[in-house]
Amino acid sequence: MKRLLLLIAAVFVTAAVAINAKGEGSAHIDFAKKSHDFGTIDEKGGAVRCEFEFTNTGDAPLAIISATASCGCTRPIFPKEPVKPGKKGIIKVTFLPDGHPGEFSKDVKLRTNAKGQKRVVLKITGVVVPAPKKKK
Repeated sequence: MKRLLLLIAAVFVTAAVAINAKGEGSAHIDFAKKSHDFGTIDEKGGAVRCEFEFTNTGDAPLAIISATASCGCTRPIFPKEPVKPGKKGIIKVTFLPDGHPGEFSKDVKLRTNAKGQKRVVLKITGVVVPAPKKKK
């Protein structure tokens, strides 16, 4: 009789844990790509932009808490509202080449509420062709 009661209690505890874990849910961020190469761009050609599309493949809303760039010449824009499960979002990144001739590699660091992906790094690269020097 004790074994039967113990078995029933174990089944109830296991079921309660499973229901509680399932009810919490978690967000998961899945990017189509995490890097972008601008190739060769002109220093005085103006800002260049790219987009990083992602999907919340979890079962809870995904929040992008912050997006910070490794340099002031790189500016990320991210969704301020949580992205619902199954929905897509976009991180827009602008790079300002003026004053940055040569090869570049910049990071955009995201902080999210995604389980196991609290920090995500996106990368942009390219080569800035210097503007011609003015003759005196």
